[in-house]
Order: sequence, then C-alpha cells, then structure tokens
Amino acid sequence: MAAAGGSEIFYGGIPVFRGFARLMEPSLYSPLPDDWTIGVADIVESTKAIAAQRYKAVNMAGAAVIAAVTNALQGREFPFVFGGDGASFAVAPADLDAAREALAATAIWVRDDLDLIMRVALVPMKDIRQQGLDVRVARFGPSANLSYAMFSGGGLGFAEAAMKRGEFAVAPAPPGTQPDLSGLSCRFEEIPSARGVILAVLVVPAKGGDPRAFRKAIEEVIALAERSPDAGRPVPSDGPALRWPPQGLDFEARTRRGGPLFARRVLVLAVTLWVATIMRFGIRIGRFVPQDYMRQVVENSDFRKYDDGLRMILDCSEELAQALAEGLAQAAANGVVRYGLHRQDAAMMTCFTPSAMRSDHVHFIDGARGGYASAATALKTMPT
Repeated sequence: MAAAGGSEIFYGGIPVFRGFARLMEPSLYSPLPDDWTIGVADIVESTKAIAAQRYKAVNMAGAAVIAAVTNALQGREFPFVFGGDGASFAVAPADLDAAREALAATAIWVRDDLDLIMRVALVPMKDIRQQGLDVRVARFGPSANLSYAMFSGGGLGFAEAAMKRGEFAVAPAPPGTQPDLSGLSCRFEEIPSARGVILAVLVVPAKGGDPRAFRKAIEEVIALAERSPDAGRPVPSDGPALRWPPQGLDFEARTRRGGPLFARRVLVLAVTLWVATIMRFGIRIGRFVPQDYMRQVVENSDFRKYDDGLRMILDCSEELAQALAEGLAQAAANGVVRYGLHRQDAAMMTCFTPSAMRSDHVHFIDGARGGYASAATALKTMPT
C-alpha cells in the first residue's frame, strides 16, 4: 500500500519473514514506539449473534474496522489483525485522529446497518507498558503479494480487557455517520471442507506458565498443521466459488455511501453481475487478469495468525483434528496453554480489495458456523 509518513516509518521498516513455522522466534518481533496507540474493537455478545446464525454480519463488522482505518489513513501501511468478531491494530501519532474518527464511524455503522453493538477503544502504549506488558510486531509474508502483522508481548490482551471494562472507550459517531468502507465485500460463497472438518483453533498462554514451554507447544501445533496439504489452507487452489447474486449482496450494499438502500442494492447487483461474468469467462480488462486475481485470492487468504495467541482456521482430516485436540489437552493439563477448538463444515471469506489492479488485496478467513468466536467461547470455559 502507499508509503507516506507516520505509520510507514516504523512498520514499513520491519523485515518480512517467510515460513509460518518461524512464528515464535523472538528476533522477528520489534517493539512498538512509545508514542503509538493500540486500537481494539469487538462485538458485544457475539455469541448470541452467532447462535442466531449471523456469522456474516459478525465477520463483516470485524473486517469493517480494518477497511475503515485503512481508508482513513489513505492506504498507509499499519499493523492490524482480524479476530473474527473484531479487530486490533496499531497507529502512529500522526494517524491517531483519523483512526479515532474511523472507529467512531464504524461503531455507529455497525449499530445502524448491522444491528450489532461494537465496542471500540484506543489504548496508548505508555499505559500498556506501565502494566509491565509490551506490544511487539512482526510481518509474516504468506506470499510475494503482501504481509500480515503478528503481535506478541501481552499488550493486546490488556487492551482488549480494558476495553471490555469500559476504559479508553471511543464514543460512537452521530447516528447516520458512514465510514469509508470502499473495497469491503463478501461476494464469495461459503467454502466447504475438502478434507473432513473446518477447525477453528485458538491457543493462548496459561497464566503463570513457562514462556519457553508455550513456545514449544505452539511450534508443535504448527508442525502438526503443516502435515495437512497446503498447511490446512481452507481455500481451494482454484479459489472459492463465485455465484450471482452473491450471498453478501445486502452487506455490500450497506457499505456504500449515499442514496436509499434499495438503489445501493441495485447498483451492487449490477456491479457483481459484471464481475461474475468477467471471472467466469476469464475476460481480461486492461491490466486485470481474472486468473491472476484468483490466484492472489488464494495466496493472500489470512487463515492463520498470532496476536498474543495462535489463531488458525484449518481444513483438515478428522484424524489431524483429533491429534491437535489431544496435544492441546495435554499442554493445558501441564499448565502451559489455554485453548478453544470449534469444528464446522465450512469456512467463509470476507474481502478487502481497495484496488483489483494491485496484488495486495486481503481476504479474511473464518469458520462459517461460529469460527473464532465459538473457539473463544470454548476457551473461556477452561480454568485460568
């Protein structure tokens, strides 16, 4: 994305590492500057929304945070992570006001258009470090097209807990305020498991546990996952199905600014019909090559990450899912980890494509029947 000012100075200078198995190497992570700020957002009572089968709405809300802040920062690079029912990110001082306005606008949009309540907060790094915690950032490159941020140090967990206590809150914008959600969509169909089960995995350190034992446990989980074809990537090699009209029609219409909702739906219907035709018949439009774009969709899918804990959406066999469950249960019994797993039959994708002419479009993966949020619910039932 475009390089300019604040966010680019620190984050753009972090080397990109390849090979997800290297995730836990401390040398990959750089501490955030003291004057930066952590942004956090999540859906209140997301478990109830998921029980009502509002998976797409919950995911759309989480991805909207990243889209709104990215657009507010005019495409400048900044570290972020998608959490299914929310998102976390970090911004430089020069970008703080823009990020605050984007968060406030997103919170009211989520309430007005998605009928969900989103908490949003901005937590200064100095407050996190006063707790003896830190936020360190690495950049993982799943492909040559782009990189994703990874976070360690315990600071994100503190920021999220503080937000849930009502601290550092950002008040929603006035009703009717619309964030700039250009590029946000969910046009692809659900992705059924090809190997047996879509497994949502969430693993965090046990309180008071040995950090070295936790690192070993995470590396063992990743090594198990790597046994699956494509390391368990839920997106098939030829990309997810794209049909018309898309399942996410109404959500995409609500991301657009101006005019009555009916008119926005008609516009999205027309645009998505044009896109579906181009993709189906492989029609080149200028520099846009459908086959290249779909290959990038697969390569850019964000199905595993680290934000003070390991998150993965895996398409794996029942045998591998059982092996992961047994290994994590043993690590939990040893006081090393706390974890949550959630099995489902399909994954889903929410896309952020500021420009289809560039290769750095982002595709967030979650389970289609609860995903990360349900895994987090399972984690909460474990002893602390």
